[in-house]
Amino acid sequence: MKQKASIGIIIGNRDFFPDKLVSEARLDVIEQFEKLKLNYIILDEEETKLGGVESFRDAQKCAALFKKHADEINGVLVILPNFGDERGVAETLKLADLNVPVLIQAYPDELTKLDVARRRDSWCGKISVCNNLYQFGIKYTLTDKHVLHPKDPAFAKELTDFVAVCRVVRGLRKVRIGAVGARPGGFNTVRYSEKILQRNGISVTTVDLSEILGNANKLTKDHPEVKEHLDKILAYAPKGKTPDEAMIQIAKLDVVLKHFMDHNFLDATAIQCWTSLQKNYGCNVCTSMSMMSENMLPSACEVDVTGTLTMYAMQLASGSPSALVDWNNNYADDDTKCVLFHCGNWAKSFLPDIQISNAPILGTTVGVENTYGALDGRTPASPLTYGRISTDDPKGIIKVYIGEGELTDDPLNTFGNRAVAQIDGLQDLMQYVCKNGFEHHVVMNASKTAAILEEALGNYMGWEVYNHSKSK
Repeated sequence: MKQKASIGIIIGNRDFFPDKLVSEARLDVIEQFEKLKLNYIILDEEETKLGGVESFRDAQKCAALFKKHADEINGVLVILPNFGDERGVAETLKLADLNVPVLIQAYPDELTKLDVARRRDSWCGKISVCNNLYQFGIKYTLTDKHVLHPKDPAFAKELTDFVAVCRVVRGLRKVRIGAVGARPGGFNTVRYSEKILQRNGISVTTVDLSEILGNANKLTKDHPEVKEHLDKILAYAPKGKTPDEAMIQIAKLDVVLKHFMDHNFLDATAIQCWTSLQKNYGCNVCTSMSMMSENMLPSACEVDVTGTLTMYAMQLASGSPSALVDWNNNYADDDTKCVLFHCGNWAKSFLPDIQISNAPILGTTVGVENTYGALDGRTPASPLTYGRISTDDPKGIIKVYIGEGELTDDPLNTFGNRAVAQIDGLQDLMQYVCKNGFEHHVVMNASKTAAILEEALGNYMGWEVYNHSKSK
């Protein structure tokens, strides 16, 4: 995600501490933001004493500024160069009513500067600010170290991760997902609750598969959009042995899916592919799904709506595409490794040897000639974040598991989209997945973003989150 993040900045102050600490903090934090190329919204030094917040009047001014830029602000950073005024910080956030993530930073003291003229007491002030935010019901994020200087490289990482948390939260609270077709009868595992999702700001727009296929069948190979989409598909991946007729079918379907997404302002899709498409239309939709996912419009098969929601969340956290996979096979007798697999809809980023092919397993029941459009390719070694968002209807909640591992270059002689994953405590993870009723689908992302996802989904979205990596 290349767009700049806008973060509101509150500099807390308390009147009996040296004012110069506020001025120094302002310069420190602005320098860090500019180094990271982040947008910021901050009080002018003339609006309050040095642009700090230490009274209700200051809070009113800062809140008014934030409200003016509410559409831009994804999160708020609270800077404590000294003890700070906990009420000023809390009142600002209450009055601004942004409902965005809040990061609390506090400056470290120096042992040689603990005299009256130079001491900060930010260690203590941070506790007081957090106590007030807790009382006000305002959720907040902490730095790993209790006090941390804004010029410390560790703070740059904290701030970058916080911006990713803000991106996930903002994205999920307004995401629009398209459900194309009915859930395949043999896949009870992907059932979900639209109502629980809607309560969390996640909208699902449905369409009957017959409408999509009917509109696709009305197009001809000579239609300008079909030609345009065919060229894009051929530029995306080699066609291999895929017949020209199948390529035309794939292109026509791609045109109609784009129309559906554009008309409904969708961010992601979940598409019925097993087995109506093959029987009634004569091709797979995997290539189109791969192209959408590569272009940050994630698409999941088997109408796995919460699967594509997970893809979207991970993409927001990492800024890179995600893929829906099956927890599919053991890897020989190695208890820490397993095979991840799907027919062939992973984003191109995962498949350096990508090629348009067919789906041999599906072909055994519907005819291989009706399965062209599935992709073939092996994912090489890379970092791995995996996880799954699911609605637990009996409990009326959204639950999540996440973790980190590695994708490896271990030998794997098979077809389709495939990868080998190495995960510490894999057997315990599978126990957790099975005991807690999660789906056989999981999502992978080539990143290390489990902590970002835990903070965004657990703290701010209020979902039940299990971080397997942390448990290990």
